[in-house]
Amino acid sequence: MKATLKSLRETTAKPAVSVFVKTHRTYPDNGKDPIALKNQLKVVEERVTNEYDKQTAAAILENIHAKTDELDHNYNLDTLAIFASVDDAQVIRMPLDTEERVIVDTRFATRDLVRDMASAVHYYAVVITRDYARLIEAANDRVVMEFDKNDNEQNHMEHIPFPIKNTTLYTTSGADRSAASNEDNYLKEFLNRVDKSVQELWGEHKMPLVIVGDKRNISFYKEVCDRPENIIATVDNVTELEDGSAQHIIDGVQEAVEGYRTSLHEAALGEIDKARGGDLLRTDLQDIYQAAFQGAGETLYVRKGYSQPAKIDEKAQTLQLADDATAEGVTDDAVGDIIEHVMHNGGEVVFLPEDMMGNEQPLALVTRY
Repeated sequence: MKATLKSLRETTAKPAVSVFVKTHRTYPDNGKDPIALKNQLKVVEERVTNEYDKQTAAAILENIHAKTDELDHNYNLDTLAIFASVDDAQVIRMPLDTEERVIVDTRFATRDLVRDMASAVHYYAVVITRDYARLIEAANDRVVMEFDKNDNEQNHMEHIPFPIKNTTLYTTSGADRSAASNEDNYLKEFLNRVDKSVQELWGEHKMPLVIVGDKRNISFYKEVCDRPENIIATVDNVTELEDGSAQHIIDGVQEAVEGYRTSLHEAALGEIDKARGGDLLRTDLQDIYQAAFQGAGETLYVRKGYSQPAKIDEKAQTLQLADDATAEGVTDDAVGDIIEHVMHNGGEVVFLPEDMMGNEQPLALVTRY
């Protein structure tokens, strides 16, 4: 998703059309989604037809309909985002809430999505029993997807695609188990194979891991896994590991995820103090914007909920605070622009609670030099 948003942010087009539609994950609510999509596409048609020539409008509408007419709404998440130009259209299902709207501009409206993505804890839940392993991708308390053998992402895997059944190492009959000289070694070998698949998928996205299972299996997994440092939490009290829904599993790990989030917050304060001592901390909004624009930003710390209207001049690399977010030439949320610049240039963004970053210092940037 980060790569997609980065690519979209780099695109300029006349026009760049962004469409956001609220959708639903389950039946019968997702039965409303085709109508909601149709209503927003009517708005798109009216806008581009009135504001652009017939050829441009026809090309954009054709690209959108090519991607949406046969859309299977059974796979919807919480928002359907469409980004279209005369050259192409992309449709993205997103695990976050957005306001339904159509934006016609020269750049795609990715700012809010980037902010939401940056504020989320995005992770893999590795669910293990002695007989079975599942892999679930989640953001905060929402399921993004559970990996299935039919997923495109697993089509060309070197290792075993998820879900993985333990059928090749030993049978689960009592006689066979009692005959095994060392059942623990068989289980460890299975979990090692599971980890090989996890690591192959991890290599594409570098997301942290939450291991879900009983204490014995978790202990064995940590012993045989290739990158134990990627494990941010373990959870051993979730039920129905093999048959429970993906959302049931993710609901069961939220205390651990919040614990990880808290540890990030505490570590952030230490990093801010360290950067201040090394003269690598910027707290003035103009200085932060310029450093972020130039690619000097390593980590941006943002107070949750903080936004600031401002006039931005990219050519001069200046940012001037404004009181009226609706005034001509004013960007309603300059913080969103700064976040995009930091992430675009390979930096990280960390959101902190209000009690950690007060009104005096709602934004802080640790620079690379």
